[in-house]
Amino acid sequence: MADGTKIEWTDATWNPVTGCAIVSPGCTNCYAMKLAGTRLKHHPSRKGLTKDSKAGPVWTGEVRFNREWLDQPLRWTKPRMIFVCAHGDLFAEGVPDEWIDQVFAVMALAPQHTFQVLTKRPERMRDYLTARRLEYRLSATQIKPEFPLPPQTPGRWPHLPLPNVWLGVSVEDQKRADERIPLLLDTPAAVRWISAEPLLGPVDLMHVPAIRISQNITVVRNALTGLDGCGNFGPKLDWVVAGGESGPDARPMHPDWARELRDQCAASGVPFLFKQWGNWADFSDIEPKPTFPEERIFTTSGEVVGVGVDYGRKGMVDPDWRERGAAWMGRCSKSYAGRLLDGVEHNGFPERGN
Repeated sequence: MADGTKIEWTDATWNPVTGCAIVSPGCTNCYAMKLAGTRLKHHPSRKGLTKDSKAGPVWTGEVRFNREWLDQPLRWTKPRMIFVCAHGDLFAEGVPDEWIDQVFAVMALAPQHTFQVLTKRPERMRDYLTARRLEYRLSATQIKPEFPLPPQTPGRWPHLPLPNVWLGVSVEDQKRADERIPLLLDTPAAVRWISAEPLLGPVDLMHVPAIRISQNITVVRNALTGLDGCGNFGPKLDWVVAGGESGPDARPMHPDWARELRDQCAASGVPFLFKQWGNWADFSDIEPKPTFPEERIFTTSGEVVGVGVDYGRKGMVDPDWRERGAAWMGRCSKSYAGRLLDGVEHNGFPERGN
């Protein structure tokens, strides 16, 4: 639990559930996994949740319910944006519905806050939030904190979807976008959003598959406007966060991947937040850092065409590489790389409904 965080798109983190399992390439360098297997490996909330491997700590798939942190948001009267389960996944396979019920009950009791839920298991999230009698079950969930509740606490259970809960999915590449975004759009939510971090490939949000169950056919939907290929409007994304990877084993993000998401959001009027470059920067855009000699030239398709500063300089003048959109990326500190995308800091947020 942290009242205050360096994560650019939230104010605090809340970890009623910790632990997870690797499900896609975006999990490879998970900061929470590394932390659980190193500095926090003996903490009761993390102990035994990872195992050692040649690549470092790896999630075991075990999850833990930290009941002592459950009522923490109820102790905060000042409104905050709160990242839920920053060190796990609320909808991970081993998390029973009863735990999720209690987390949603707390979020309902704290309408002064905005809760940001992010998952890589959108099917489980959709199934949970569309379950029969869910509202009745949640209203019957007993949360009895040992202190007076704030005056904003509702006197009765609010209707679903909760207006102060933003539901999102992680999308690191097109494959995960095509798999996860349609499920998110089929999930009842006040705000739907994606985190394209770490961004490992180009992502087109204007052409994602959407299944029309009534006719059992697959159509294409613009996830940013809700318009499908048959001219019908449906649910859409309300917010897009994008960023590169940080850490000692970080993978570089091609600048055009971030630019494409920025431009797609601008064209559709959807708020866009560029979180970070991470531990790689576009050396064709900023002064190369000589103390970090590792450099890489790669195209928008992810093809590596050269490694090293000499290749970098060549890439800036080689017509063939330029035509393939080659970028000269160099490893550097996260603070040196910064958050500017083409000289602009993007801090878009959806409107808060509470």
